[in-house]
Amino acid sequence: MQTLLEFPNVQNAAPQRRKSVLPRYYEFFAGGGMVRAALGNEWDCLFANDFDHKKGASYRANWGCEELRVADIRALKPEDLPDAAELAWGSFPCQDLSLAGSGAGLKGERSGTFYPFWDLMRGLIEDGRAPKIIALENVCGAITSHEGKDFSSICSTFTDAGYRYGALVVDAELFLPHSRPRLFFVGVHESLNIPPELHCEAPHSLWHPRALVNARASLPQGSKEKWVWWKLPKPPKRTIKLSDLIDHSVSEADWHSADETSALIERMSSINFAKLEAAKKTGVRMVGGIYKRTRLDEWGRKVQRAEVRFDEVSGCLRTPAGGSSRQLIIVVEGEQIRSRLITIRETARLMGLPDSYVLPRNYNEGYHLTGDGVAVPVVRHFAKHLFSPLLKQFQPFRLVA
Repeated sequence: MQTLLEFPNVQNAAPQRRKSVLPRYYEFFAGGGMVRAALGNEWDCLFANDFDHKKGASYRANWGCEELRVADIRALKPEDLPDAAELAWGSFPCQDLSLAGSGAGLKGERSGTFYPFWDLMRGLIEDGRAPKIIALENVCGAITSHEGKDFSSICSTFTDAGYRYGALVVDAELFLPHSRPRLFFVGVHESLNIPPELHCEAPHSLWHPRALVNARASLPQGSKEKWVWWKLPKPPKRTIKLSDLIDHSVSEADWHSADETSALIERMSSINFAKLEAAKKTGVRMVGGIYKRTRLDEWGRKVQRAEVRFDEVSGCLRTPAGGSSRQLIIVVEGEQIRSRLITIRETARLMGLPDSYVLPRNYNEGYHLTGDGVAVPVVRHFAKHLFSPLLKQFQPFRLVA
């Protein structure tokens, strides 16, 4: 299965320190270390942090524990961070910024941890250890949260700290059969020159959707002046499909009973049932993904619907807050229809992790780990086409080719 995706040279152990030749980084809100999986051995991890002990156990199982500090980020101080890093990555929590979340935004308990993260960045700057690049990742709901005020606040932190910056929306579907659009901020310290080939004069529709363009237009003048329209190459056309990543040899006990599958089909709207019927008529095995969602029926009542897609792309993985947030797999071969929960190994593949990645044994812990993560090939694309070119002006580094 690993041959279906390209992975950097990674090892499931803490690498030897090679500060003289490798760019260094800090990874905050690290989860199971998906940024580390993406950067591989071409970068040197100086420090990683997450508050979740269960995720910390997965991080240690894959990367060792030398660099990991399991603690609330609010308890960290700049002196806890060793040396100086060229990159600081922060995939701060999305719960309060998500369209399906509480709506608390950056004032929320979880997403509000952006500010303690930035306090650490400010402390590093005051210490003369400013990261050359600061990268953030979150849900696209951060663009419009609190009528754009949260987006503006994030932009202001970069501006006030002396960074030129910009934002992009990148969908993991460009790299993986997984619909997962995410918002990325990339800020570059004023001591770096930005090569002209890394930015453009106007937004590009692939990376800068209308909502992002509108949000940028609403920024204060000072934030606009520091804005950069980052330029990334379009990746090669994806050839891997959802059915390529699905395990067809799972045990019989993992499949739903015929009655459970029938009940699932009964929850489909007419539109979704039509998709199922069309899949049956193809005469080939069709693999689809299903999410259960609460919708309003024709009388305005809330009902649970099973929504299916057969386009060889997974719906966006989410954390298992409840049964409806777990993705189901449906396999159709003519009149034979089978369904089951997606396995955590399959979710890991959808995030771009190799099968050698050690996953938790507990299903919910594994789903939470992957559903909360950042897609590996997306980070790899940033590293190869933006971070490394930006750092070429600093030596000595053996940067990604």
